[in-house]
Amino acid sequence: MRIGAIADDLTGATDLGLMFARAGLKVMQCVGVPFATSGLEDAQAIIVSLKTRTVSAAEAVAQSLEALAFLQAAGADRFLFKYCSTFDSTDEGNIGPVIDALMERLGETRTIACPAMPANGRTVYQGHLFVGTQLLSESPMKDHPLTPMRDANLVRVLQRQTARPVSLVSHALVAEGGSALEFALDGISGMAVVDAIDEVDLVRIGKAARDLRLLTGGSGIGLGMAANFPAAELAGEPVVMAPAPGKGVILAGSCSAATRRQIAAAVAAGVPAMRVMPQALAGRTLTVEHALAFVAVNAGGLPPILYSSAEPDEIAAVQAVMGREEAGALVENFLGDVARALLERGTTRFVVAGGETSGAVTHALGARTLVIGPEIDPGVPWTTFVHEGRIIALALKSGNFGADDFFLKAWELLA
Repeated sequence: MRIGAIADDLTGATDLGLMFARAGLKVMQCVGVPFATSGLEDAQAIIVSLKTRTVSAAEAVAQSLEALAFLQAAGADRFLFKYCSTFDSTDEGNIGPVIDALMERLGETRTIACPAMPANGRTVYQGHLFVGTQLLSESPMKDHPLTPMRDANLVRVLQRQTARPVSLVSHALVAEGGSALEFALDGISGMAVVDAIDEVDLVRIGKAARDLRLLTGGSGIGLGMAANFPAAELAGEPVVMAPAPGKGVILAGSCSAATRRQIAAAVAAGVPAMRVMPQALAGRTLTVEHALAFVAVNAGGLPPILYSSAEPDEIAAVQAVMGREEAGALVENFLGDVARALLERGTTRFVVAGGETSGAVTHALGARTLVIGPEIDPGVPWTTFVHEGRIIALALKSGNFGADDFFLKAWELLA
């Protein structure tokens, strides 16, 4: 068995890669769809990371089908469409349309949707997604600037995105496992949201769904898929990473509550910080040269942070004036330009917060293949790539992931 995964953003792909690697699989992550399959022969799991979470549904479908064709050519025979554990999507897509397209291309009539990632507090019970103890619709995700999630009932959410029937496999069946769960999955017509409240559930689901060619969900379901590998075929080696000596920087474009807490903790600990405002970028009162000068002045201590994170009401006010897409693109492109300029000036360690920002920065750095390294916090590993003979360390953090001290402790693993 070889697993081919399609992730709708970079941070989700590295999160999934960590899950596979932790289970002992040999993992390779590709940034975008590669031109050829060479160099992937030894991989047991290949992940293609896209940037399709907030593009049009038609574009998300086109890119996902291109990734599927590549993975099939690379020899994958089981597939996973990975999206965020908070099911980030609008009612117009993109999760439902992409699942529809993948099912049609593979000739499948049934699949599951299980975004649960219990290690980070994302659980699904009676079809409702919880973030910690809060329903998704009552969590900070309700104010997400791009994909506000105001309905926690995933059966309803997914049904609004597809013409296929959407049903529920309840936790009672998942907890029973075995033939009862297999029978329930065999009876699916279309798509089914599957409850999961802990990692044991995810392994049960993965085992019961082992004959399904396509699964969909968060990175947690990767644990279940990996559990189907015979133990003798797993590498069984700890995840290690060659250190990348040199200067570091933190680039935060996420406006999630978790990232805002992490920025506050870093600033309180003495991390130098520069605020990046879309209005300043549009008016050219903040330029790449200003950012480079700030980083240079503060290069002697803790790695500095450039951030655009703000409270929901402040974001809404900016978007009302500038437009949602324009404001976001200004910040992402700016942080990508800063990252590329810093790379050229010798920076070798980058921590990036936010899925869209991670995509922009990774593209700017020219990283095409990432090696999964050690785990900083649940779902967030260090990764490495090689640039002009130098090892570059890159941590791509989903906005909602990580403890409050994430920006402080990340560097300890590179000592």
